[in-house]
Amino acid sequence: MNKTAITLILAIAAGCQTRQVTRVDPATQIDLSGRWNDSDSRKVADQMIYDLFESDSFKGYAKARAAKPVIVVGTIRNKTSEHIDADNFVKKFEVVIHNSGVADLVESSEFRDQLRVERLEQQEFADPATVKKMGKEAGADLMLFGEISSEVDTYNNKRVVNYLTTLFLTDVETNKRIWYGQNEIKKYVKN
Repeated sequence: MNKTAITLILAIAAGCQTRQVTRVDPATQIDLSGRWNDSDSRKVADQMIYDLFESDSFKGYAKARAAKPVIVVGTIRNKTSEHIDADNFVKKFEVVIHNSGVADLVESSEFRDQLRVERLEQQEFADPATVKKMGKEAGADLMLFGEISSEVDTYNNKRVVNYLTTLFLTDVETNKRIWYGQNEIKKYVKN
């Protein structure tokens, strides 16, 4: 009887525990699992775009043009065994490019399609004084795309994961690679 009562009391006590949630600065690095996280995405996006804009090849390309280069961010594939939200990662690159003032950014194909539908519908339904014209889109000069891959080494409850992000900046008209960059993050996790 005493064992049953103690077990019941412990079960009730465990059920009554409350969860504590604390707000933290989004820039705070918190690594709970050792897997890819928001800090890794932010660090890689900031560093790689900085490396891109500071590269001699990009500076030479930009200098040869009369205007700022126009970039569209294409697909960045997740080739790791982990779930990494590639769309969220792409948005981090877009924010850094947009805020840089070094290049202009045009919408990805997903959003361009939505804008085209809107312009098409305006042709029929909007006040003619406010209709936006077709054929006035800014064409991208360059497309940024790439992949995230990882290598994992595990032994005796220890794990080392090396994440490699590779980006390519390619001239849309000529298919010439303007810039090629890589960034590595290595994590050691001990259980």
